[in-house]
Amino acid sequence: MRLYAFALLASCLVSGCAGASQPWVEVGGQRYGIELADDDAERARGLMFRDAMANDHGMLFIHDAEEPQAYWMKNTKIPLDILYFDDGRKLVAQQRDVPPCSLGDACPSYPSDAPARYVLELNAGEAARLGLKDGAQMTFSADIPPAK
Repeated sequence: MRLYAFALLASCLVSGCAGASQPWVEVGGQRYGIELADDDAERARGLMFRDAMANDHGMLFIHDAEEPQAYWMKNTKIPLDILYFDDGRKLVAQQRDVPPCSLGDACPSYPSDAPARYVLELNAGEAARLGLKDGAQMTFSADIPPAK
């Protein structure tokens, strides 16, 4: 019995059970399971080369300092809303419905126009669906590390 329970637990950890904890953010009354991008390599890769993202998911980029940010869609295949938040997790800028780009280094950048520490990428249309306005507050799950 112990061996069976251990095998079941190990299988769950490897495959990701439905009840397994995942980091999340909440904005506009909606909770999104997120992937974290909190180092240079993860931030550079972002959502490149992905064909789709679940509607209730996103990617949260955590920067080392609050400063003006600019994102681009190089090798990104899905349209996104790019939401910029300051140290206090307050929405300070939005780039909505940003189209995919296959132009490599010629892809345009989408600036924050205000200092930001956190950037949340969601599927295009989510910001409009939620009616997000600058000043909206973002909440984190307890397992998201604080900014350095």
